Amino acid sequence: MAEENKSKDENVTVSQPAPAKEEGNFERPAYAEEIVAIVKSSDSLKELKEQLSDYHENDIADALPLLTQTERLKLYRSIGMEETSEIFTYLDDVSRYLEEIDAEKAADIVESMDADDAVDVLEELDEKKRKELEELLEEDARKDIELINSYTDEEIGSKMTTNFVVMNRGLTIAEAMKSLVKQAADNDNISTIYTVNDDGTFYGALDLTDLIRARKEDDLEGLITTSYPFVYAKETVDETFEDLKDYSEDSIPVLDQDKRILGVITSQDILEVVDEEMGEDYAKLAGLLAEEDLKEPLKESMKKRIPWLVILLFLGLLVSSVVGEFEGVVATLPIIICFQSMILDMSGNAGTQSLAVTIRVLSDEQLTVKQKVGLVGKEVRVGFVNGLLIGGIAFLVSGIFLMVGKGQVPSFAFAVASCIGIAMMLSMLISSFTGTAIPLFFKKLGVDPAVASGPLITTINDLIAVVMYYGLARILLINIMGL
Repeated sequence: MAEENKSKDENVTVSQPAPAKEEGNFERPAYAEEIVAIVKSSDSLKELKEQLSDYHENDIADALPLLTQTERLKLYRSIGMEETSEIFTYLDDVSRYLEEIDAEKAADIVESMDADDAVDVLEELDEKKRKELEELLEEDARKDIELINSYTDEEIGSKMTTNFVVMNRGLTIAEAMKSLVKQAADNDNISTIYTVNDDGTFYGALDLTDLIRARKEDDLEGLITTSYPFVYAKETVDETFEDLKDYSEDSIPVLDQDKRILGVITSQDILEVVDEEMGEDYAKLAGLLAEEDLKEPLKESMKKRIPWLVILLFLGLLVSSVVGEFEGVVATLPIIICFQSMILDMSGNAGTQSLAVTIRVLSDEQLTVKQKVGLVGKEVRVGFVNGLLIGGIAFLVSGIFLMVGKGQVPSFAFAVASCIGIAMMLSMLISSFTGTAIPLFFKKLGVDPAVASGPLITTINDLIAVVMYYGLARILLINIMGL
């Protein structure tokens, strides 16, 4: 960060650039520490407000845990409740800070938030505190919160905000500007302006820049994009996920069944939806029913993990029972046990890679039958070539290891090595197929393909690898070569 130095010739403060850092060492300004120093040193609330105006709300939120309660209350008084509400939207444990504030002022903070942020904040509070604040909220704020709460977490209406500007399509440019100025006092999401018909139904949208540049004699109708994208509040997040990603708009309107605007999904909301969807898919790939966080109670975490673990336990028992069918092979050639984990691991890795590719493709596109067949074919080819390469390496390395490390004769060493290499190739080939085919099968059944989770695919591929490895050992090494 720039440091302040006194010029020797002039009694002024000048900014000097920070010393050059080594390449790759990118230093970030310690804004939180600077904010703490400002709060502790400033006596005047007016002076404090002026100095803090240079900092982003997120940086001020980072500084709050470093301040005492008295210092935090001082900060809130200096910047006002509206600015404090902006800061609180960046906090992870907002309930802790709301508890420090008088109930009426806390309600003012919640009122100043966008409705979707207010819903998130109220959900973090205990029931008693939440009811206390809700009773203190103004009617408009309470209605907006109730509207969003009327939708389930799976419905896109639960992700919207009521912070938007809307006007009738029949206004003149002058009337539209007047309406914009009036609504901007309560809504700061003004970059996209929505228009409605006389009956209140959604008509289209126009860009703020276009409205500002328009002349009085221009027709407002000519500025409106009537094919502007929208979603219905009752649609699920999964149904609208692709539409939200495909349109690079600042916000997208959310309509009721009568095509009236209830709210909008902003670009920030879209990022949060994408993050949540990725988190859910990641959790499913890890064998969880839903995401977990650091604060989640033990009981809730167990409820999310136990179902899959029980299923995988029985699948694991199936794998063990199959291994038991090859006791004769193990008794005759006990040395092959040394390479079992290598075969199983590579089989599982190949299957998981194909699974990850398939889940990603399915999340981005609606595939035709031909494209699905092409995807399976491509993954099978990749699995075959990779298996051929890795199997060849395994053949050479394991053969040398058996000769040098285990003192086996070359004929025996490379006979066992050939079984290892072939089993490796075939198991990786088949695992690539199952890693692609299983999520496609789940998708066909209307089930989220992410539930074909990593642990499930790995366990199935373990079963395939065990049968392939010990089956080849019995046929190739014992029955044909007579080892």
